[in-house]
Parts: sequence; C-alpha cells; structure tokens
Amino acid sequence: MFSYVARQPIFNRRQQTIGHELLFRDGECNAFPVIDANEATCRLVLENYMAIGNERTFKGQRNFINFPQNCLVNLMPLLLPKNQVVIEILETCIPNDELFLAIKHLHRKGYIIALDDFEYDVRWQRFFRYVHIIKLDLLMLGVEKACDFVRNNRHVKMKFLAEKVENHAAFQASLDAGFDFFQGYYFSRPEVLKHRKVAASELITIQLLQAISCEPVDFENIENIVSSDVSLSYLLLRYVNNANHRLVEPISSFHQALVYLGEEKLRMFVGVVATAHAALDKPKALYALSLQRAKMCEELINYSSSMIPKEQAFLAGMFSLLDALLDSSLADLLVLLKLQPHIHIALLSRQGELGVVLNLVDAFDKADWQQVMLACTELGLSEQQVQDSYLQAVTWAEKCTQMDYSS
Repeated sequence: MFSYVARQPIFNRRQQTIGHELLFRDGECNAFPVIDANEATCRLVLENYMAIGNERTFKGQRNFINFPQNCLVNLMPLLLPKNQVVIEILETCIPNDELFLAIKHLHRKGYIIALDDFEYDVRWQRFFRYVHIIKLDLLMLGVEKACDFVRNNRHVKMKFLAEKVENHAAFQASLDAGFDFFQGYYFSRPEVLKHRKVAASELITIQLLQAISCEPVDFENIENIVSSDVSLSYLLLRYVNNANHRLVEPISSFHQALVYLGEEKLRMFVGVVATAHAALDKPKALYALSLQRAKMCEELINYSSSMIPKEQAFLAGMFSLLDALLDSSLADLLVLLKLQPHIHIALLSRQGELGVVLNLVDAFDKADWQQVMLACTELGLSEQQVQDSYLQAVTWAEKCTQMDYSS
C-alpha cells in the first residue's frame, strides 16, 4: 500500500522557493479527495511527515500544513518540529476561545502560524498578535480586493501570501501591492509524490490506545507493545529522532525513545496513529521473520558474555529486514532512524560484536553451519545455545503474529 502527498512550492518576492505546501491526496489523482478534514490532516502528518521525516524539507525552507479546528485544539502540531513547518489555520476554523488558547500556546512554543484563505472577520482580530502570515486567495477574493487589503495593512508585522496566482498579471499586481510570498499555477502546479506507507496494525493500535488511557501511563507496557510491531517501531524511532535535534546520545532502545517523548507527546502520537492507521500489506512470513530475528538476537546476547544491552540486539534484529518490509534501501532507512553508530555499522556491514550476532542469525537462517560455528567461537556460544535461542524466538514470534492476524 502507498500514501500520497501533493507538494506545491511557495516563493518570495525574488521568486526563490522558501517552502512547500503539503496537500493531502489518497491516490495519484491530483485533487483533494472527499474525506474528513481531520482524518486528512492526521494521515498527512503520519504518512507523509512523521514516517518519511524531513528529507523533503530543504535548508531554509518549511512545509506548510493545513490544520482543521479539532487538530489545532488538540495541539497536534506539537508533534512536528517547529523549525520545519508552518501551521496553517484552515479557513473552516471558528475563531472561538478554545482555538485562541491553542494558537496562543503554539505561538509561545515557537511555531510559525498562518491564516489560510483569510477573509476579514472582527473575531480574528485578537489572533493577529500570534499570527505570522496571512494567506489571501486571489481567485476567491479577487486580485483587486486582495491587493487593497495588503496596501491597507502594511503597518502590521504580519507577512502576506498571495495564493492562487494564476498568471503574470496577477503576480505583478500582488507584487506591486506588497505581498511577501506567492503560490499558484503561474509558478508551479502541485507535484504528487508517492511512497510506501508505514503503518501500525489495527490490533496494535487498539492495544496502544488502551495503554495510554491508563493513569499514569505504563511505559513498560507500551514498550512491550511497540517492540512487537516493526512498522510502529520504525515510526516511533523516526519521530523521536526527527522531533529531538539536540539529543546528547542517539536513540538506542524503544524505552529510551518513549522516555524522550514523555506522556503528553506519547498520547498525541498514538492518537494520530489511531486516526490514520491503515494496515500495511506485509507478507505474514516476512513480518514473523523480522520478529523472530529480533528475539533470537536478544536471546543470543543473553547467553553470551557480551556487554551489549539486549534491547539494542533486539532492535538490530528487528530492523535487519526493514528494507524488505518497506521496499526501501536499508541505508536510506537507517539515515532516517539515526541509530547509534555500532548498531548502524552492524546492520549495514555486519561489523563489530553486534554484527557477528547478526551474521550468526543470517548463517543459521541459511543453514550455513560452518559460518554458524565460526560465529559461535567468536561469541563464546555453544551450538546448543544457538538452537535454544532459535526455538525460543520462533515460539515468541508465532505468538505475536497469531495475535496480530487473529482478526
């Protein structure tokens, strides 16, 4: 299964690209589908931002994302890095007290706020001190009316963005009127981008929702749930690394990732997953094998005298088949995850002690007994311990997959 997003560039007065608006799509047809706005935003944030990260954001540029009322009131934008996005208040939003408090909070957190498809209403007046950009639709308002609004409000600190700029005449008029930014077919039509969807299974999502409903949140229980689903594990680690640019140490375990999130952001993250979930069409055998390899790596470390934490071994084993599960190169995926260097090297080139553990699992899968013996010698393991690790891993993986596919 795939997810889609349309991306339309936004230009400054020198016609330099300063960002892109991300527009939700549910197929290759370049048009907004008939879908609830809240669901569309949740799916866009999860499928096209949290899952793929910021490789579609270039230095000095931002992604403009539409947020409807419920998403703003629930402070969903806090899931995204403030230095990479512009939060657009959708034109259907009602300027009530609840929304005002949410926008004020987002402003204090350092987010750039934009009013989308703005039409003047006195109720928006109090929002202006927390808004950085006003977007005016030239087709809806008319070029002359939009330009008059900008000319009459040059004294305010906000920037003005002309959208639906369809031709050179409209661009020149809005440029002369003092608009700061421009977007429309005159410059570029939205480009539809497609990528493999990363999503948690429905049952796992339900279990997570149950877990975060507890007071206080049971991090150990959530860690167990996350550890049993490879796509959710990928999303979680990707999000934590994307949201925390000042990590002293790279993320090396699911527990560490959950601690970095904290209760508030963890609840929000799972809420987005629950709204946007769509089961990824993974072959059951491949999914089970990734869990089996993760557990076998963990058990091998338990038997050995290695100082490698078992959580890191589990992580390496689970992600060793990530390229096959997500139809992307492992090197590209690991760049997004930003794991500790020794885990990264072990996965890519099977180097280091953890690399030997992965080599042992590889050799056992292929029935390459000579390589199994060499790896056993290097790790100080007996062949019986390897056999026991394998059987324990198979039993554990079968329980997980039976639970996931019981519906």
